[in-house]
Amino acid sequence: MVSNLQSVTHLLSGGTMPVIGLGVYLNDECAIACQVALEEGYRMIDSARYYMNEAQVGVGVRRSGIPREQIFITSKIYHVDFGFARARECIQESVDQLGLGYYDLYLIHSPVTGKQKRIATYRALVEAKNDGLVKKIGVSNYSGKHIDEIIDAGLELPDVNQIELHPFCQQRPIVEYCRAKGITVQAYSPLVTGRMDHDVFRQLAKKHNKDEAQILIRWSLQKGYIPLPKSSRSERIRSNAQVFNFELDNDDMDALDALDQGGKGAVTWNPVEEP
Repeated sequence: MVSNLQSVTHLLSGGTMPVIGLGVYLNDECAIACQVALEEGYRMIDSARYYMNEAQVGVGVRRSGIPREQIFITSKIYHVDFGFARARECIQESVDQLGLGYYDLYLIHSPVTGKQKRIATYRALVEAKNDGLVKKIGVSNYSGKHIDEIIDAGLELPDVNQIELHPFCQQRPIVEYCRAKGITVQAYSPLVTGRMDHDVFRQLAKKHNKDEAQILIRWSLQKGYIPLPKSSRSERIRSNAQVFNFELDNDDMDALDALDQGGKGAVTWNPVEEP
């Protein structure tokens, strides 16, 4: 059983990552949310260039007073900036926007644009890692075939694949592929973008005296994923972290697992089938 917000998972290339993080998508003014999360014990924040709030993340981190080396910060490069030269420029811009010297993890946001640009962009991430701008690199919304391209190019495996994951969209083939390769799976939209009115969620929330969001985060943790629940509300940020004092039993997990609808259950972009 995962014990608390200070717990970590070990990464393929060495080092560790916190087991839960704060997502800041659609939160242009996220400094307060980041500060609250860090003060509540979170140690990971997930941003992206597309979110246009990398500078706000930096502000929140500085306001929190938590030492930089204790915080794991992620950003991502969007497909409009793919290609080796442009990606290198964008990574430097991201680091400058954050204002904290480096990123702990930098991802390719999606496989959109095709193989040639995907590989060129990944090479830029590898170089940025070698130059110390980022510590770890990874991908998002990638299927196994997209990661196979990285292997075929003779490049290092990504430490992370961040994909949409919740009971309605479990992406089992991708999860199994990543586990076989030792790639850590991060779960975005673990709260089904707020669509938590399903009977199973309500029943389990009542059974465990928790709310539906806490049930979904707990499911993600027990599946071995790294959930990234998103909220701009201080009370929700706090309650989303209160998931370490209970455990879902086998029947609970089976009931949630049975909700899988495959790709049809996705509630976001989820471009994993890009050619």
